[in-house]
Amino acid sequence: MDGAPAIDAASPGDRRVAVVGGGPAGLFAAEVLRAAGCEVHVFEAKGSVGRKFLVAGKGGLNLTHSDPPALFASRYRERSDEVARWLQAFDADALREWALGLGVSTFVGSSGRVFPDDLKAAPLLRGWVRRLRAQGVHVHVHHRWLGWNGDGVLRFETPDGALDVEADATILALGGGSWPQLGSDGAWQDLLRDAGVDVAPLQPSNCGFDVDWSPHFAARHAGAPLKPVVAHWRDDGGGAQMLQGECVISEHGIEGSLVYALSAMLRDRIARDGDTVLELDLVPGREPARLQRELSRPRGKRSLSEHLRRAAGIDGVKAGLLREVVGADAMHDPATLAAAAKRLPLRLRAPRPLVEAISSAGGLRLEALDEGLMLRTHPGVFAAGEMIDWEAPTGGYLLTACFASARVAADGALRWLAHSPRGRDET
Repeated sequence: MDGAPAIDAASPGDRRVAVVGGGPAGLFAAEVLRAAGCEVHVFEAKGSVGRKFLVAGKGGLNLTHSDPPALFASRYRERSDEVARWLQAFDADALREWALGLGVSTFVGSSGRVFPDDLKAAPLLRGWVRRLRAQGVHVHVHHRWLGWNGDGVLRFETPDGALDVEADATILALGGGSWPQLGSDGAWQDLLRDAGVDVAPLQPSNCGFDVDWSPHFAARHAGAPLKPVVAHWRDDGGGAQMLQGECVISEHGIEGSLVYALSAMLRDRIARDGDTVLELDLVPGREPARLQRELSRPRGKRSLSEHLRRAAGIDGVKAGLLREVVGADAMHDPATLAAAAKRLPLRLRAPRPLVEAISSAGGLRLEALDEGLMLRTHPGVFAAGEMIDWEAPTGGYLLTACFASARVAADGALRWLAHSPRGRDET
């Protein structure tokens, strides 16, 4: 925000709270704290707030999801119990009410995802920033957090040099490690580790995976969508699982919404075993026996490609993918071809790099935080958002948990301040 007053670290303040990070978690924590009467200063490393929020909303801002509470919480896998507790403080319905308070009504799409009526992120963010300004929240851009000085005071790099800022409490909302060009660069990891905080390494989440395509296949089909397909795999207990969706062939492998939904499991199996296999049904709705009969019909003078298209609806990238995996010779064996089309094994070699991922896993371990999300080693310092060690699939779950954790952290800071007469950060 232009015109925000400069910080004078020596100036008196009743309850001054520093929020480090200007993404959704940081801004929402700031809003809650300001509503409680705190003097709130948001520090953002980039030149404006909410950059990742804006880019994420370019194709339609998926604000939250309409899942029932228990199902919603289960999306957070190993951290479902902890995130469920956050959602008791601020859930999907609360997020929709919050948006409505900014004049943004929402609707539930056919997939259960919740979007603003106009699908856009920019109007919501503009209205939010205007309201924060009117409420008296001060935002300082081009302020990169450098940790704490020798006296435990927050230190920032600014265009005018280093700046030390005293605060009665601090909310860290620095994001994960994906999309570093937008501010979530994970640089805070070493700062916190050096300060004795337990941080799990950041890993890609909601990401694509490498497959060893031939140069010919990659050049011909990169960017081509695979839809619809059904993924098949076995869970850790050996049970058969399946999920229908869409994915995309990339230059390096495979990506897209179906792959993102399974990315945490696939990433963890690759880390354990070196690689993993995902089976795809390229022709959902056709039983294997029927498909084999159709492929066994005489094709006469038709080419193999035309026969696949007419007999089984397999053409384009799906035909190319079959040839890539089973080989040219097997393409003339109806039994082999039918079996492959129903369960095509793709060997995934590695997740794509973190900088390409939609989000990240890892970060501040929840065991290093108390129930109010305060760092156990740093009284008066709280954490919120994606920098905490939890992850979720796309579909509004990421954003909802960022807001919910910000509410918990802000409430935790208010409780801590209420019982801390001086309230200074004691790092």
